[in-house]
Amino acid sequence: MAVVSLSDRDPARYRTGRWFRRLGVAMTKVNPVWSIVTTGTYPEDMRKPYLIIGNHQSLADIPVLSRLPWEMKWVVKASLFRIPIVGWMMRISKDIPVERGDRRSRAQVLVEARKRLRDHVSVLILPEGTRSLDGRVGKFSDSPFKFAIKERIPVLPVALDGTFSALPKKTWKFREKSFIHIHVFDPIRTDNWTGSGSELRDYVRDMIVNKIASWRGVPSEKVDTRSGIEVESVQSNPIDLPDKIADVDKK
Repeated sequence: MAVVSLSDRDPARYRTGRWFRRLGVAMTKVNPVWSIVTTGTYPEDMRKPYLIIGNHQSLADIPVLSRLPWEMKWVVKASLFRIPIVGWMMRISKDIPVERGDRRSRAQVLVEARKRLRDHVSVLILPEGTRSLDGRVGKFSDSPFKFAIKERIPVLPVALDGTFSALPKKTWKFREKSFIHIHVFDPIRTDNWTGSGSELRDYVRDMIVNKIASWRGVPSEKVDTRSGIEVESVQSNPIDLPDKIADVDKK
């Protein structure tokens, strides 16, 4: 990765970032207890910038989402940048740190995200801001959606399920078997969006909630923290998921 970065003249360090994501891909492929299925449609132009929005279940989201075959700069908590080696790789890949609870840091995230997008690389934001405590989808911040509308950048929603059971919050223990699903939705244009940022937020969040509910075979209320329904820690539904890693199912 260091050698690649020396010859990477791209202001977004696209090739350097892709080499970093390969580490996550390798982690998922050598893990014998993870079965991963990816569905949806990949963007035709990998350098067309999108604001990618996904739900956040666990730290396992990072290597799992690295399987998507285009480079995207992650907005991640600043403490991860202080991890030896990994933090260095994140910095030279031009990922974006954020200090939760620091308004100035959150404002700087948007400045840095704008730079990456103008350099023709996508940016990934997980608007829940923290990992799920029970496998359900939490509240989304509306800031990324207001930003997307202002910058006229299309939003690319991504739904993820199964990583909570793979690596729950507050533990580093892997479960015996985890069935993981990723779905890439069609992009949503914002240059002709007539609603507010909060309406776009709710629209995208509902898409993700409904997709996860369909995977689990449960009503959407059992996936949504806003429903007020008390549930036990949620497990992904392994029914009809293959035991082998699958490639994307092109629509």
